[in-house]
Amino acid sequence: MTRVLLTGAAVLDVASGRTERADVLLEGERIAAVGTGLDGDAAVDCAGGLLVPGFVDCHAHVCLGASLGAHDAPEARPRSLRALSAVPALRALLDQGITTVRDAWGADAGLRIALERGWFEGPEVLLSLRQVCTTGGIGDHWAPRYGPVDSFGDPALPDPVFDGPDQARAAVRRMVRAGADWIKVTATGSLSLGRGVHDLQLTDAELCAVVDEAQRQGGRGVMVHAHGARAAEQAARAGARSVEHGTFLDERAVSAMAEAGTWLVPTLSTSHGEPTAHAADHRRAVQLALAAGVPVAMGTDAPVRPYAEALREIHYLAEAGLGQAGALRAATLDAARLLRLQDDRGEIAVGKRADLVLLAGTDLATESLAARVRAVWRGGREAARPRG
Repeated sequence: MTRVLLTGAAVLDVASGRTERADVLLEGERIAAVGTGLDGDAAVDCAGGLLVPGFVDCHAHVCLGASLGAHDAPEARPRSLRALSAVPALRALLDQGITTVRDAWGADAGLRIALERGWFEGPEVLLSLRQVCTTGGIGDHWAPRYGPVDSFGDPALPDPVFDGPDQARAAVRRMVRAGADWIKVTATGSLSLGRGVHDLQLTDAELCAVVDEAQRQGGRGVMVHAHGARAAEQAARAGARSVEHGTFLDERAVSAMAEAGTWLVPTLSTSHGEPTAHAADHRRAVQLALAAGVPVAMGTDAPVRPYAEALREIHYLAEAGLGQAGALRAATLDAARLLRLQDDRGEIAVGKRADLVLLAGTDLATESLAARVRAVWRGGREAARPRG
């Protein structure tokens, strides 16, 4: 087994936010040593650069690149296009140093198998399959003229609609049977659709059933799509692992989230990438969460904004109050903590998976991160060198 030595770079300790000159020794898929005076079988000169852990995107849609923003009708697209659209999406994310993705619905277990078999390259993908919801929720694809129009319907992407606690449990079981790592449930409407963002679309009993059943099924976590404050508060009290978006959080909501240890994945790119009328509300929600002690992790919601803009989310987090070091931590160690992967990745430390990104320059500036990426290692193997 060839031991690869990354030499000459500054290394970011994301836990403390400090950088220090050190070499990093990679052995197989793991980091074998961090320090000075190390030896390896092959060396990579990283002088003048900054080594950071591989980035973790906790909210993306890697199979929806051909759907979101498309001008043709869904029925005009072959079903295979959805899955094939993941190939360029994952390449774009990996080229930016994103080595782990939690897919927030749209990808099925076939994508995981293809990546494991090495058919194409990309980050590791954790699956949620569909966004489970009650009748009329944003996962319930229905039209007045035709009734159900679920263009995503497929045995590998099971029916996500339920009503009542018992059906909620059945929906979770369908997702688990089809290979879901996480359960995503929608508690409010959609900003992009322009309706229901302050609604409470689940009863307390329904949401508690989703969380309890997910926990029973291998300890799976639940991610809750919630723009409105009351739905976010409800998610926290039900024991959800994370609230997604949280655009209109208030003091009551963040207090409940902090008390329950519920994470916020704000996806600021949705309101800041092309500034919307809700950008100020969204930024204030993050600031309220930080002040209350709510843990924050990075998620892009790509391709709501293009995959190639994914790292802008880190800058939006920095500007919203996390600061540069805090935003980089939210995209690495803290994101790994949300996903319960902190023992395996998220920082440059001995024994952790060798997911690393080499950035040009040694500062922590977040404004143009994608342009600074010089090389990416995933599981100890160089997976991208986008700029030579």
